[in-house]
Amino acid sequence: MEKTKRVLPYYTEINDFLASIPWPAQTADPDFYCLRLKKLGQDIEVYRPPFKRSFYFFALLFNSGKIEVNYGDQSVQDPDSYLVFHSPDLVYSFAHNNALEGYVIYFKRECFSFFKPDFHQQFPLFDLLHTNLFKFDHVTFDQLATHFEVVFDAYKRSSQTEHMEAKIKLLGLFCYLNDFMLEKKKENFPANTQQMLLRKFIQLIDNHYIEQRGVQQYAAMLSVTANYLSQSIKQVSGKNALSFIVGRLAAEARSLIQYTDLGIAEIAYQLNFSDPANFGKFFKKHIGLSPSEFRKRR
Repeated sequence: MEKTKRVLPYYTEINDFLASIPWPAQTADPDFYCLRLKKLGQDIEVYRPPFKRSFYFFALLFNSGKIEVNYGDQSVQDPDSYLVFHSPDLVYSFAHNNALEGYVIYFKRECFSFFKPDFHQQFPLFDLLHTNLFKFDHVTFDQLATHFEVVFDAYKRSSQTEHMEAKIKLLGLFCYLNDFMLEKKKENFPANTQQMLLRKFIQLIDNHYIEQRGVQQYAAMLSVTANYLSQSIKQVSGKNALSFIVGRLAAEARSLIQYTDLGIAEIAYQLNFSDPANFGKFFKKHIGLSPSEFRKRR
């Protein structure tokens, strides 16, 4: 099979993205869309291989079944509820089944042209480098849901092409969620410089693991030496730095094999391997099975 240049799907329009997911819908406002997520039906699994989009996404969701949710490098087993924030132009993939319900909002910066905030400075819950995900219990979900309902009620009432009332309510929701996120971050605040370095390292891997495979490359992006990065990661986590890069790549390979019908060779090239044979060796070494054996078993 001839290797073709790998290009990540990139969605610039909300409607184009909506057409690609299992919840078919369209928005008359190209800059703003609110979606109530409902159960899809029995035994439906949803998986999206890596892609990018030019607009913002965030959601408040609760789980009514046994699931595994993957957003980028973060994997959550059987969460009761969680809140997720995703900025434009980040590499993104996810996998879950039909047990999620809640609120999903997509919007562009142009949505707030009447206000023109310095968005990432004013609302740091949207991280330029990383998907922010916070999990919590159902009591907290109910507390946050009342604030989302205010936005969704205004969205239904306001003009389908303007939604001005809903957009203003959305800014209020962001201010409220800023305080919520700050409290959550206090609970998990990095204790020292090396732990902060580990977090930044994982964030960079999440966005560059397909193209960048070497510790030296990440050390350069972090403005430290490869030796310092390796020693710091080992001291904080007990694992070597390369294992984080390899683990992220192996996790995406597993998802592509398990949840898609793509051929093994196509997956190899999508993950930027030089050829299917090298991908097979990598997969066998880190998963313990060949790609075809893993697919049969799953």
